[in-house]
Amino acid sequence: MIRAILERLKGAAAGGGDPLGEADAGSTRPFAPFEWMIAWRYLRPRRRQAAVSVIALFSFLGIMIGVAALITVMAVMNGFRDELISKILGFNGHILVQATDAAFTDYGEVSDRVSFVPGVTAAIPFIDGQALASGPRQALGAIVRGMRKEDLDRLGLVSGNVQQGTLDTFKDGGGVAVGSRLARSLGLQVGDQITIVTPRGNVTPLGVTPRVKSFPIMAIFQIGMTQYDNTYIFMPLGDAQNYFNLEGRVSAIDIYVSEPDRVGEITKSVEIAAQRPVLVTDWRYKDMTFFSALEVERNAMFMILTLIVLVAALNIVSGLTMLVKDKTRDIAILRTMGATSGAIMRIFFIAGSSIGATGTLAGFLLGMVLCRYIEPIRSALSWLSGTQLYPPEVYFLTKMRAVVHSGETVSVIVMALILSLLATIPPSRRAAKLDPVEALRNE
Repeated sequence: MIRAILERLKGAAAGGGDPLGEADAGSTRPFAPFEWMIAWRYLRPRRRQAAVSVIALFSFLGIMIGVAALITVMAVMNGFRDELISKILGFNGHILVQATDAAFTDYGEVSDRVSFVPGVTAAIPFIDGQALASGPRQALGAIVRGMRKEDLDRLGLVSGNVQQGTLDTFKDGGGVAVGSRLARSLGLQVGDQITIVTPRGNVTPLGVTPRVKSFPIMAIFQIGMTQYDNTYIFMPLGDAQNYFNLEGRVSAIDIYVSEPDRVGEITKSVEIAAQRPVLVTDWRYKDMTFFSALEVERNAMFMILTLIVLVAALNIVSGLTMLVKDKTRDIAILRTMGATSGAIMRIFFIAGSSIGATGTLAGFLLGMVLCRYIEPIRSALSWLSGTQLYPPEVYFLTKMRAVVHSGETVSVIVMALILSLLATIPPSRRAAKLDPVEALRNE
């Protein structure tokens, strides 16, 4: 049969006619059912095409793993950033108001005036002081924050995460609230005495002497961010003023707003409402370096993981190239039966893009599953390996969280599909340009 087809092609070539005859004129529409059928038959694993099938399998797995890794890593980094922002902005104010002079004694009036600014939800005066906290086990550096009870109650990140004890007795002389990791490191529990040492003590003829004082622990809180759980001690504002020799004064005022992303629109109004010389700083500038580093790391991870998808797409090129070489005889027969060069190109385009599309879909589903169960997976891997895969001392947070952004996920899927489709074009064009006479002659 092949000899008869070859003679037909030779005669058509000698007569200057179209080797495909009139069949070409009656060709079917693009992406007809027979093109899909042939492409599917080429993708089915056969013993003679073991190498092609293995390459197609690795291309599928590569795209699936690449897409899943991209979705999962980007979601984990989104969760990491969102958790840090929610805890940093939930613990510290969105706007910090500091007095330009040494005596911030009118903090009550300033807080009241600022509270009426549209968009402001709370104005909390506080005192911050560095100290040395000691217990039965050891002594560690700490930050003592003085605050009024009503303000601490509004600070839900602390008042809503009390592990032991209660804040009902948070008043002058009632005791202090300590972070969970700090209490554990010092070997202290609720009811124990914590000794706090500060260099800002009494002034004597021999100089300033350190001040040492013990306070009962009334509550232990756990925010879930090691920077705070391992460092902070909350003290009633009156006790803090006495302890740090700041009678009638505060360090600054924390302003909380309803929309942190639009804090720049409120800053000027807060400065005007203060009605006194103040230095106003919002959270974007206080933590700008930290969040900029997170954004750079996120973009770098996206580009690095995109290489996995790119390598998988190159595997599609090699797999289709081998498939075209293996199906040279079939291509020649299809051409003599009336298939156009466009139909041949579409057959191999469908075969290659099917690998990319199914790999992308499988990667999307796998990525969603990994994001849904990221914390149990991390715990299981930590248990199996015997190591801590997400140490809170390094990453600040005690739990891993994944936040999937729909726009970001769509961009990953579109990127994977585009790379897969582009990878099918070179071998598909090569198949369409094959000369059927030469192909059958070489058989």
